[in-house]
Amino acid sequence: MTLPESFVARVMRDLGAAEGGALCAALDTPPAVSLRLHPRRSSGRLPRVAEGAAQVPWCAEGRYLDVRPSFTLDPAFHAGAYYVQEASSQFVGRLAGDLAGCRVLDLCAAPGGKTTLYASAVGPDGLVVANEIDRRRVQVLADNVRRWGTGNVVVTCAEPRTVCDLEAWFDVVAVDAPCSGEGMFRKDDAARAEWSEGNVRLCAARQDEILREAWRALRPGGRLLYSTCTF
Repeated sequence: MTLPESFVARVMRDLGAAEGGALCAALDTPPAVSLRLHPRRSSGRLPRVAEGAAQVPWCAEGRYLDVRPSFTLDPAFHAGAYYVQEASSQFVGRLAGDLAGCRVLDLCAAPGGKTTLYASAVGPDGLVVANEIDRRRVQVLADNVRRWGTGNVVVTCAEPRTVCDLEAWFDVVAVDAPCSGEGMFRKDDAARAEWSEGNVRLCAARQDEILREAWRALRPGGRLLYSTCTF
């Protein structure tokens, strides 16, 4: 399935032919398969699926796999020895810096990949509040947090403005904002079919609203991490 014409036109206009063409070509290429190891549960013997795998340059626990195995058939997956996560998503750990002992709010947390990354990073003296407004997705988030098993995550299901009433309380607020899904073009034809300029504008307005709330929860001198799979 081809990329949406209006999306291609915007990319070419904003980036130019060379860089825009490279981006469109990349979006037509299947994504690399990667995972992130649990730092405590894989410190000895690696899960078999990760043996001999190349390391993700920006994440010590990240690994690239040559092929995509049946993760749901792997006992190590169900034991929380690793989390299946794209390498690009793991980059937020590099951006966050040292989180040991920090209080982190993951404001748009489902399905929980970045939440589990923060949970490992803050350690036993830190806390992660993982919020997801969508009741259908919050159960997936809770299941992934439970499987990761660090014991330092509180899962909530509330609107951003409600959670952010904890004003100036968090050292880090992470906003993995809901978006129009261009980053999904590589692996989901439905994302291409459903893309529209109108949805881009709708998502931009929603992100602006979420970010305005996020600032309230951040302590003075804290860090706001904004990430999205959208160009």
